[in-house]
Amino acid sequence: MRKTMTLSIILAAALGCSALALAGPGGQDFGPGPGGFHGHGHHGGAGLLLKGVNLTDAQKASIKQIMQQSFTQLKPQFQAVRTQREAFEALSPSSSGYQAAAASLAQAEANLTSARIVARAAATAQIYTTVLTASQQSQVAANKAAMQARKAEWQQFKASHASSTPTTSGQ
Repeated sequence: MRKTMTLSIILAAALGCSALALAGPGGQDFGPGPGGFHGHGHHGGAGLLLKGVNLTDAQKASIKQIMQQSFTQLKPQFQAVRTQREAFEALSPSSSGYQAAAASLAQAEANLTSARIVARAAATAQIYTTVLTASQQSQVAANKAAMQARKAEWQQFKASHASSTPTTSGQ
């Protein structure tokens, strides 16, 4: 249970990166790349965790459909926040409704972030449980472990080199 939950969270984080890419300008154009994601190494939208996982064309199509559906459900919120942000940016800081507009925009941004995280988790869970086979789930687990090992190595490297760098204060 714990391992499955952890894998789901990591996969959700990887899918979040693809959701952010889709949220930008031209986000509906999925392009001709691997898995339909412009060939930027997203491997069907799940990023590094699905690297090396041999997905069939049907699985890639399923993942693409899940990601498109997730984005489509959030698109109205993205557009509403964009419109609200543009209206706020058009206001002068000296206008009477400036602070209220800022508070309203902050709340809309918070609601969008919450909805995006929940949608990403739902898409990840759906991909993990309905698209990936048991062996592919094992490969995702191995990718996750490798990513965590690289992160630990990087943290260790940073820690060991942070104390050895000379300080320039006082010169």
